[in-house]
This record gives sequence, C-alpha cells and structure tokens, in this order.
Amino acid sequence: MDRKEKRMKKYIGKRLLQLIPILLGITLLSFLLMNAGTADMVDVMESRTGAAFTEEQKQQMREELGLDRPLPEQYARWLVDVFRGDMGESLVSGQPVFQAFVSKLPATIYLTLTSVLATILLAVPLGILAAVKQNRLLDYLIRFLSFIGNSLPNFFVSLLLIYFFSLKLGLLPVMGSSGGWKSVILPTLTLAISMASKYTRQVRAAVLEEMNKDYVSGARARGVKERKILFGSVLKASMLTIITLLALSVGSLLGGTAIVESIFMWDGVGKMAVDAITMRDYPVIQAYVIWMAVIYVAVNLVTDLVYHYLDPRVRLGSEDA
Repeated sequence: MDRKEKRMKKYIGKRLLQLIPILLGITLLSFLLMNAGTADMVDVMESRTGAAFTEEQKQQMREELGLDRPLPEQYARWLVDVFRGDMGESLVSGQPVFQAFVSKLPATIYLTLTSVLATILLAVPLGILAAVKQNRLLDYLIRFLSFIGNSLPNFFVSLLLIYFFSLKLGLLPVMGSSGGWKSVILPTLTLAISMASKYTRQVRAAVLEEMNKDYVSGARARGVKERKILFGSVLKASMLTIITLLALSVGSLLGGTAIVESIFMWDGVGKMAVDAITMRDYPVIQAYVIWMAVIYVAVNLVTDLVYHYLDPRVRLGSEDA
C-alpha cells in the first residue's frame, strides 16, 4: 500500500468518526421530539382504532411497549432495535416500518435519477452559454428565466404543469404512476425547473470565475481557440463546483420531495412522511428522520471524498491538519 492510499484511508476514517456523533445526535433529537407530546403511542393507537381502553389496559400496553421505563432506557432500546433493522410497526397499517419504507424507496430513487438528469441537461449547458455570452441579450434572458424559475414554489409550478399539459393539452397523466414513463415527466419537470434555475446561475458564476483567470488570458494570447479553452480547461476546473451542487441536490431528492410527491400522488418516501405526520404515525416519522440524516451524511461524505481526490489543495489541507 503506497503513501497516497494510506492518506486516503486515514482521511476516510477521520471523516467517519466525525459523522458518528452527528448521526447519534439526530437520532436522539428525533426520539425526544417524538416523546415530547402529551399523547404517547398508546393514546394514538386508541384514537386510531376508535376503541375505549381502560386505564389498566393502557398501563399493560405501555409495559409491553416499554413506555413505562425511563427515557434514556427507552432510547437505548430503540436505538439497538434500529441497528438491527427493527424500526417498529406502523400505528396506522400495522406493517413493519422498515418493510413499508423499503417498498416506497424505489419510486423516490427513480424520481431522483430523472430529476438529476433533467437538471444536468438544463443547468450545465445554460450556465455555460450564459457565461460565454456574458452581458449580452442571451445572458440576460437566461438569467431572467432562471430568476423566475427559482422564485416560483414547487407546488405552484406543479399546478401550472398539470393545468397546461394534463388538463388543457391532455398529453400527460395528472397524478399517480399508472401511466408508465409518462407519469414521471411532470414531477421531474417540477423538481428540475427549480433546481436548474438555481444551478444555472451558479454554473455561470463558476465558469466566469475561471474564464477571468490568468491562465485563460495566457491561452488566448497564444492563439488557443476559445472552444478548446472552454472545454479543455475551464469546464474541467469548474467541475468541483458542479459536482458539489449535484451532490446536494441528490441528498435533498433522496430524502423525498414531500410536496411534489403528495401533489402528484407519487408513492415515495416523501408522500409516506406527509401521511405519517398527518396521522401521527410516530414510528414512520422516526424512520424518515433517520433516513434523511443518513442520506445527508452519506452525500456529504462522498462529496468530501471527491473533493479530496480531485483537488490537491484539499489533500494538502487535510495533511496539515
């Protein structure tokens, strides 16, 4: 094993050790919040079933669920069960939470992949074009459209898309996933318009920053063609910024875009979380919070590793530390 691989493994181990307290803190916070209300799981189960439990029955159920024990002990038992893959049972459906969660995950992953792909196809070319045509009509038009797209909330964009493409033109299904590949177009566009509008401006700024550096002026003075400078040097140097933006968007999308999934009745983890919050299904809410924490921590870790691999300045900084 050479020195570079040792440094890389040491860096990965260091980052993992830093992330463990974050995950534990998030699990503790979510557990405390779920137990902060006046009604516990027994009270919720009583209201959901419509039954009238006696106080003796409630006490017996609390003892069976371990709710009569001190909070630290409850948290420790719950955390051990989570590591074993046991997240409890849904208070509404009665199904194991982990099984229900896994069944919803493919729909969210599918929507995430299509949205990220659409964002790349929109944001990167438009950002580059706006930078190349700086302070010209096309640049002003792209910046204006990106400002409008970034200002509109997702629910409003989704309603506009439904109105024009589904109700007026009849080209796409309104909601659900029964329409095959056509069903994913509207939720994908809803998410991609917002993300692409934001990232177009950031890609433009990253490309402009590189184009104003001395090595670009030197290449132009040597007679190197603009296309070669742009695609051979500028875009390569701007990739770190683009990768970071995409990594952040992947994290938020995998967490489930609750509003969009609910509007289009897309059966993913975001819609599941909204339904669980509405019905006070505490085990499902806790599972969703854990999923969000793991996703963001994992995405940040991967992004750091990519930075560490691609940017020598990050490697030197970590070695000095």
